[in-house]
Amino acid sequence: MQDDAVAQSDDTGTIEATPVEEAAPAESAKFESLNLEATVQQGVDALGFESCSPIQGQILPYTLAGKDAIGKAQTGTGKTAAFLITIFNDLLSHPIEGERYLGEPRAVIIAPTRELVMQIAADADELGRFTGLQTVTLIGGADYQKQLSKVNRLPVDLIVATPGRLIDFMERRDLALDRVEILVLDEADRMLDMGFIPQVKRIVRATPRKEDRQTLLFSATFTQDIMNLAKQWTFEPVTVEIEPERVATASVDQRVYLVSSRERFPVLLDLLRDPAVESVIIFANRRDQVRRLYEKLRKEGVHCGMLSGEVTQAKRTKTLENFRSGRSKVLVATDVAGRGIHVEGISHVVNYNLPEDPEDYVHRIGRTGRAGAKGVSVSFASEDDAFLLPDIEGLLGHPLACMSPPRVGEGV
Repeated sequence: MQDDAVAQSDDTGTIEATPVEEAAPAESAKFESLNLEATVQQGVDALGFESCSPIQGQILPYTLAGKDAIGKAQTGTGKTAAFLITIFNDLLSHPIEGERYLGEPRAVIIAPTRELVMQIAADADELGRFTGLQTVTLIGGADYQKQLSKVNRLPVDLIVATPGRLIDFMERRDLALDRVEILVLDEADRMLDMGFIPQVKRIVRATPRKEDRQTLLFSATFTQDIMNLAKQWTFEPVTVEIEPERVATASVDQRVYLVSSRERFPVLLDLLRDPAVESVIIFANRRDQVRRLYEKLRKEGVHCGMLSGEVTQAKRTKTLENFRSGRSKVLVATDVAGRGIHVEGISHVVNYNLPEDPEDYVHRIGRTGRAGAKGVSVSFASEDDAFLLPDIEGLLGHPLACMSPPRVGEGV
């Protein structure tokens, strides 16, 4: 946020900067200074969180006060904890008097992929473990009746869902959103790219009007389309921007290997044999490319997993668990599947194909170099995709180091 200003909507619907009396706290603000509800603070302490990340330090003083917010931030910046802390603190600070009904959540988080929804829900379980609040996850590709039984077990406080499955519950009248107090839209840019906006609009219309709910919208980019949606869905929002080049790439050693298309796979095998490669995600652009690469690696004796839209939810869950536990050190994924991967200790990311969208490059390399650790990203640039490099460098604001791949035994 620049000049300690709050972005507010004027009568014309445009977003303008209006000074506020008190500046947002410094990036190193302590969670204890936020005067959180005791059980929320207990969850923060149990996770070992002491100081706020940049986005947490800038956005929490406003969202905890009930203001709407628009956050520009990549995954790995602490935004998930920021909106979960806001939700839990608000629900505990304003308990409902009298009888509650099943299927009427007080807060809803929408995210574009099943993996991201599951990760947010897992974070909610950890952060909210002492609050007594009930969180239910709704995703497509999983058993509807099992999810319904969780909704109907107890009054639900927080729903974390993909847009399609949430609408399934609304259409069957198993959920009503007319009592939602807080609505979070995570990775709005990805939902736009994936064509989910009509579904999201339908969900938003089912909640109370924007003046009567708190809305938090997060996006990796602030395109005009995203800002138009933000104006529709938020009321006098605070705007916080965390630039990707400062948060996602500073701890990552980025390398570009200049190889021909036929050299890609042998170079990849050399890289995977290096002892320094402890765990690695290999990104390809399309699900058919992921499938072919996965099958080639398996034929070479590489124990690996695959994440793409064609993989069933049960298989995706098992694959991620094997990767998290270290039983598998290699994961081949598309960008859509990769958005929800939050695994600590990933040593390397490989861009087997350069992404066509430069923003995806930042998201990919953000899987490594997390939580203060150092990481390595290796991108293959060949005759068919090297033309994509200038746009990536333009987004990063600096050139990438291009080199020939090391010979076998030289390391990466």
